[in-house]
This record gives sequence, C-alpha cells and structure tokens, in this order.
Amino acid sequence: MRAEPESTETPELPHGPRLLPWSGQEGKPCYLISDNHGGPVSRLADATESIQLGMGAELLAHARELLPDTPRGELRFLAERLTEALRDALRVAESRGQRLSRLN
Repeated sequence: MRAEPESTETPELPHGPRLLPWSGQEGKPCYLISDNHGGPVSRLADATESIQLGMGAELLAHARELLPDTPRGELRFLAERLTEALRDALRVAESRGQRLSRLN
C-alpha cells in the first residue's frame, strides 16, 4: 500500500474569524479564530456587543431630550459619545454581517 503525502495546507475552520467588539493595539481590529462558538471569548464578545448596543440606545434617547436647549459644550460632549456609540454599533453590525454571510 502506498502512503499519500500529508497535506501542507492549513485546514479551514467551519466558521471564519469573528470580528470582536474591541480594538487591539494601535486601534487595529481584533479577530477570534475558533470553531467553538460557545467559548469564553465568544461569550465575552456577545456580552460586550449587547452592552455597547444598549448604551448606544440609551445615549440616543438622552440626546433626543437634550438637543432642544443644550449649551454648546454639552453638545460637543454628546456628539463625541454618539460618535463612539455609532462606531461600536457599526463594528457589531459588520461582525454579525460577516457571520450571516457565511451561513449562505
């Protein structure tokens, strides 16, 4: 019987890398490469995404109340927080979109 040479290719994971809801050094994206979607880092990412989206919703509600009669300095602070919340929400949407596209 003839032995086949071992493949030098890296086996593909059934699920691609997951974009995590936080940044690494120098603001670079962080990814989780795992075939275990119930692992501790995956659960932490799920919880972080939930918190980020909840904070964004609360901030948006607060902004609606403040906008009519808010001093300029407070508007700047509010705009900075809204920018952060939008960044977080877009990262969550991108991560979930990547995972959904792999299901097709």
